[in-house]
Amino acid sequence: MAYLGPRLLQPNILRAVVVARLIAMDSMGVSMSRSPLDHLEFDNVVLRRLPLDSSEEPGVRMVKGACFSKMKPTPVTKPRFVAVSNKALSLLGLNGAEVMSDPLGPEYLSGSKVMPGSEPAAHCYCGHQFGSFAGQLGDGAACYLGEVKAPTDQSAELRHENPSGRWEIQVKGAGKTPFSRQADGRKVLRSSIREFLCSEAIFALGIPTTRAGSVVTSDSKVIRDINYDGNAIHERCSMVLRIAPTFLRFGSFEIFKRADENSGRQGPSYGHDEIRGQMLDYVIETFYPEIQQNHSDRVERNVAFFREVVLRTARLVSQWQCVGFCHGVLNTDNMSILGLTLDYGPYGFMDRFDPDFICNASDNSGRYSYQAQPAICRWNLGKLAEALAPELPAGRAKAVLEEYMDLYNGFYLATMRKKLGLLRKEEPEDETLITTLLQTMQNTGADFSNTFRCLGEIPCPSEGEQGVVREATDLLLEQCTSLEELRVANKPTMEPRELAMLLSMAQSNPALFQMISDRKTIGRQLEKLNKTQELAEVNQEELRGQQAQEWTDWVTSYRKRLARELEGQSNVQEVLDDRLRVMNSTNPRVVLRNYIAQNAIEAAENGDFSEVQQVLKVLEDPFSAQPSVEQPASVGAEQAVSDPQGGVSSTAAAASRKVVCYHNRPPASATAISVS
Repeated sequence: MAYLGPRLLQPNILRAVVVARLIAMDSMGVSMSRSPLDHLEFDNVVLRRLPLDSSEEPGVRMVKGACFSKMKPTPVTKPRFVAVSNKALSLLGLNGAEVMSDPLGPEYLSGSKVMPGSEPAAHCYCGHQFGSFAGQLGDGAACYLGEVKAPTDQSAELRHENPSGRWEIQVKGAGKTPFSRQADGRKVLRSSIREFLCSEAIFALGIPTTRAGSVVTSDSKVIRDINYDGNAIHERCSMVLRIAPTFLRFGSFEIFKRADENSGRQGPSYGHDEIRGQMLDYVIETFYPEIQQNHSDRVERNVAFFREVVLRTARLVSQWQCVGFCHGVLNTDNMSILGLTLDYGPYGFMDRFDPDFICNASDNSGRYSYQAQPAICRWNLGKLAEALAPELPAGRAKAVLEEYMDLYNGFYLATMRKKLGLLRKEEPEDETLITTLLQTMQNTGADFSNTFRCLGEIPCPSEGEQGVVREATDLLLEQCTSLEELRVANKPTMEPRELAMLLSMAQSNPALFQMISDRKTIGRQLEKLNKTQELAEVNQEELRGQQAQEWTDWVTSYRKRLARELEGQSNVQEVLDDRLRVMNSTNPRVVLRNYIAQNAIEAAENGDFSEVQQVLKVLEDPFSAQPSVEQPASVGAEQAVSDPQGGVSSTAAAASRKVVCYHNRPPASATAISVS
């Protein structure tokens, strides 16, 4: 047959040829996928087990009789990676380097494109916010993408932590949902970087948490009035990939609440009690299978489930307290049903130890202060118990709740003993030793994290030693605050006339006083006033002498207790080695202080993402020295300020701040950073 030259194939013939070639290549193991994210195996069980509102009607609305609502993420312009966490992405069987180099990666992980198998939806929940029932809240910015099957080679430890065998993934900041209320469903670079870094930092500290796989930013902009002064600015839309077994929370069960006697609001699914039962069955069967298997009686099963949630919550908050972490917004909608650290907004790690530490600048009453966290978590558990009734009888729930403080105290004391290296014996006086340590830290303005890290350098008593107590005291004095810093820290926020007026009102018109303030706030102001007067009467040298005496007294008591650790031990060196190993693996060298996060934010806002990546690397190994990456890069000339979704604000210029290594005490200028 003579050659007639190339011929054009008919469209249907061309399509058949292409399909045949694709099938042939697939059979030979040749992948045609453009992205590793295309290979994620989704199994979106929760959308099948719990009611889904199938309406895709745009705009904010009340979602009744459903736990989820379908939604469409809003694409952004030119999405690009800021950073990825290889350790978090590995939960999904992904390689961080491959994802970061994937052209489709930012598209998928910003919600601009929908991955094969993904079913975008928003979760409906309610919550008590600052003590008041707020009615319907829901995922106002987070978008459920689906549940990804865990890799078959996942460790036994991970399978125990997540028995479902699936990881729920979300994009936070993907645009409006039915629950966005007056907001735009977007997050900005500041809040996204803070959530990304702290999620991974908390995980590296050994504390249960949701994870963060990536941060994506874009050229799309939103307007934020950062200081609420009318001077709005444009900021880049940015998104975080969040990973957890589930993002169900205490507030998930509050959608069935009857009208609240104070606020008058009720849950959108009030009267749909059958859905409460469905959700309870789903949670217990999926995430607490041992409880499901061990209890044939429904009530006993539910009591056992609540007891486990109480235990996990008590353990979680004890872990926060032991590293000086303050969540900032412990509303019931921010409490995980699995006992995970959930939702990172105005969090903060304490620098100078202060039990009244408030990391959320908008928390004027101190409801969510550091020392209030254990009691607030118990209060939230009480609201969960109310939401579970009548599936959980009130009397049984009350009995379980009474176990909470003993559980918390047990977890807290056990960890504190490790932080002090008290491993061989448990003595009644240990609680006094710990309490005295914290009081000394407060009195001297000592840095919380660094002081505990220094304790490992204080040796156990031995014969022939001299000057050890003095050396230990000098070491701890390096972590103490100067007179000027203490005066600033203890300055009352109320003017004397205002304070006097409120004190008079508390006596003459208690009802009016309760509308304006509360006794706790006034008491805190009076303590600051007394401390300010004390500090006004001493100079720096006198203060240093007082601090030295307090630390000398405590170090002496501590070393006597350490001596008893050695009594009756045949291998003293083994005891000493164990002590140092446990202390250095319990007391972090580096935590995510606000100024560290702010350095990374400023660099990123100027287009340099390397600081975010460097901080992540340091935080992934917080107990070890990493000299090569502990020195931050220079920061931008202007300091960013905050939005109500976890941003940062300050009146100080970034250029005026002293750059210090991450493991050192923070610069004095760090106190100007405010998060709300």
